Amino acid sequence: MSRHQRQRRSRRRSSPFGRILLGGVIAALLALGGGAVAAVSWVVSTADSAPNISQLRPRIEGQVSEVFASDGTLLGYLSTDVLRKALTQAQQPRLLREATVAIEDRRFFHHGGVDYQGMVRAAISDVFNGSSGTQGASTLTMQLVKNIYLPTQLVDSRSLKYKIVQAKLATELADRRSKNWILTQYLNDVVYGTVGGQSAYGVGAASQMFFDQPNLHKLDLAQMALLAGLPQAPTTYNPFLSPAYARARRSEVLAAMVRSHYISASQAAAANASPLQVHENYSFNTVRQPYVFDYVRQQLIQRLGQKTVDQGGLRVYTSINLQDQADAKQALMANEGQPGDPDATVVTVNPANGEIVAMAQNTTYGLKPGETTVNYATQALRQTGSAFKAFALMTLIHDYDGDPSQTYYDSKFLKPGWLPGYPAYSVQTAEQTYQGVINVTKATTISDNTVFAQLAVDLGIPKVLDMAYAMGITHHQLPVPSIVIGGLNPGVTPLEMADGYATIANGGLHYDPTIINSVTLPSGRSMNLLDTHPVRVFSPGEAYAATQVLKTVIQSGTGTASNYGCPAAGKTGTTTNYTDAWFVGYSPRLATSVWVGYTQEAQQMQDVNGLGPGYGGTLASPIWKDFMAKAAAGFCGDFTPPAVPWTGKPYVGAHSASAVQAYTNTVPFTSPTPLTANTTTATTPATTATSPVVPTIGAAPTPTIPPVSTAPAPKPQGPPNGGQPTATTPSGGSGVG
Repeated sequence: MSRHQRQRRSRRRSSPFGRILLGGVIAALLALGGGAVAAVSWVVSTADSAPNISQLRPRIEGQVSEVFASDGTLLGYLSTDVLRKALTQAQQPRLLREATVAIEDRRFFHHGGVDYQGMVRAAISDVFNGSSGTQGASTLTMQLVKNIYLPTQLVDSRSLKYKIVQAKLATELADRRSKNWILTQYLNDVVYGTVGGQSAYGVGAASQMFFDQPNLHKLDLAQMALLAGLPQAPTTYNPFLSPAYARARRSEVLAAMVRSHYISASQAAAANASPLQVHENYSFNTVRQPYVFDYVRQQLIQRLGQKTVDQGGLRVYTSINLQDQADAKQALMANEGQPGDPDATVVTVNPANGEIVAMAQNTTYGLKPGETTVNYATQALRQTGSAFKAFALMTLIHDYDGDPSQTYYDSKFLKPGWLPGYPAYSVQTAEQTYQGVINVTKATTISDNTVFAQLAVDLGIPKVLDMAYAMGITHHQLPVPSIVIGGLNPGVTPLEMADGYATIANGGLHYDPTIINSVTLPSGRSMNLLDTHPVRVFSPGEAYAATQVLKTVIQSGTGTASNYGCPAAGKTGTTTNYTDAWFVGYSPRLATSVWVGYTQEAQQMQDVNGLGPGYGGTLASPIWKDFMAKAAAGFCGDFTPPAVPWTGKPYVGAHSASAVQAYTNTVPFTSPTPLTANTTTATTPATTATSPVVPTIGAAPTPTIPPVSTAPAPKPQGPPNGGQPTATTPSGGSGVG
């Protein structure tokens, strides 16, 4: 049997709770002249009616949660009004533990949870001094019982009944737990003070709150003594509010440490002579990458629930790459960083697993004029212009086995009435000149809206939308013909577009995007939050075929300004009214979406920095190029050809029949049917969101982000790279390339 076990057994034999407590109370009552029998009966009844310590669950305040970047850098704390950082015994310096014992409970290591002598003295003193209840003699164990075990409805420290219940539970706790455990738990749960509306529970949070020091072993004796003195009266001794009282209390603690032989008188004198050394701390409220941080909080609540997040104590490991983040910010500011420039955002997804590795924008986070807390990458619902054509391209390839290079349409003005049921729907090119009969590959390269308007109708708008949903679009759109050229309602976010294109980059396998890799719970259990059940949307051969088409956009089409010298594919997007400019593209390793636009409704980008109308190829492509060149980190490999090559065939739709006949002299048109063997295996999202999510931090006015533009199309001066069309659409929105 160990010495500690013998001491505990000796305490139980020589000082059983009932006998000593009752004896003390009886002695106090007898000193008043009578009533002992009734008093004894009342005490026994009160103690027996109280719950046992084993029946009570600890009431532990939540801890702050820590959020880390992919390299382990701390991004910040997910904190509430309660700040708590639980520490182990080894993380609590010996001198700090001794200071706490010296000032709060000098006989802590010698009694069994209750200092009965002190209780009797305090009870008699209270009676003779006219007080209303027993005061003082509350041990560390009794305080711990009050803090985390006693039901809040019983917490009335001035009543004798409360003291009896508290003493009973303290004795039971001391029998079940070691002194070191009790002291460690006390130092983790007692309140040390409140600053700026946030209360520090535990010495770990208090060290940061008052000294801006997360490592307690770096505190000196004077600082430890100051902390040890705070729990008795956190407001009175708060060094920020009452430095004189804080000094006096620190002196009391140092004197108590001398009396307990923990330090010498000379050590106490030296510590007394030092300043308070308090340092205002903002670490609990300061975060790196605030837009990312808000999104992490939202995702945690969505995945784990509000209660788990509020309880705290989480260690959150994100996929954010700080170098990529810095490169994205630099690319944004280099192109759209002048006063009056449009807003812009970059968001990048790793196609191989859905990790969001960068999410940046050119705005300042905040509530002041000119600032915003809205994360455009995840909250801005915008029209995409021609960037949406990639989903029609994949529908052609996958659902109809249609080869874009063998599928022909007539590039021509589509006057109102060309599409029954939508008599106002007309589509034309920006220069009002047309290519004649061209294949879909060529139409993709030059972003011909008239060809894709006909193609989407032939394929079926519901099928195009189903493909978009399967690839990563989560906001359900109004199923109108203009979706293929960007007439969306309510619109999509840049993250959705990056996710959609990532499915092509990953050979047709779709992962749900996430910014959180894993979370370690307070229990120590780790949860992997990455998508581990990807969905096969289309085959690697089909994805490779689409990539070969989308490569031409960068090589010789509307997106040549995106060419950073390595194999890549993508698509420009521009709305008719020049309110949105996009480039969405991918390399074998990254899928990146860039959006540029003003958040004010209908504010047009007619001439940004002298570049003329705000085309995707003019405004978004240079940002995409600058970012991808650095994010590639030296990688310049091409897309891997599939093990099983895909071989398509000519697709003939209702609106391509005349074009095919004129071009190839084939047989008259017969309506094709979708290939049942190639139908999309993914399901569409179950829920629909139609408005931006309200940010969880701050309350800045949400900028107006129009999902659909309604202003009439201006007369363009001619797009770059030639041939980009414009359109008037039945939904009110449109695209020009």
